[in-house]
Amino acid sequence: MDAVRIIAVSRRGLAEATTVQDVLVEAWQAQALAEAIGSHLAIFGPYAVRSRARGLGDAGGRFSGGLLCPGSATVGLRAAQLTEVRDVRAALTNLSLLLRDVCEALVAVVLLADEEGMYWTCVEAMDTVDEARDRVSGILEKLEVRDPNPA
Repeated sequence: MDAVRIIAVSRRGLAEATTVQDVLVEAWQAQALAEAIGSHLAIFGPYAVRSRARGLGDAGGRFSGGLLCPGSATVGLRAAQLTEVRDVRAALTNLSLLLRDVCEALVAVVLLADEEGMYWTCVEAMDTVDEARDRVSGILEKLEVRDPNPA
């Protein structure tokens, strides 16, 4: 499945998240998707962005919050469905929006966190999401420098 379609499904999933657990599962899904897209672009993407894409893959894989989500094993990773990235710019732009939405949802969870473990899990997730967004921005900038007049 194309990255843009999976990102759209993830954005809907996040918008429909109603519990803290749902938000954490969606954050985990988004991070796994960032890792998968980064890894895919590191191999198949434009040569000029492959090293930056590898960094995105690494950043996406750092969040271990999925281990704290009991339902996550039954949900399955959307990222496992990734087979192609047809439009690199569209995928990265939409991924950046998804990661921004995840960060905003995690801020809301942090504000409501009544236990320290949940608070720190969300802070870790926000840090990881922010790093992944930075990496996405770097790849997009590199693409713009490489081809300032996209077709």
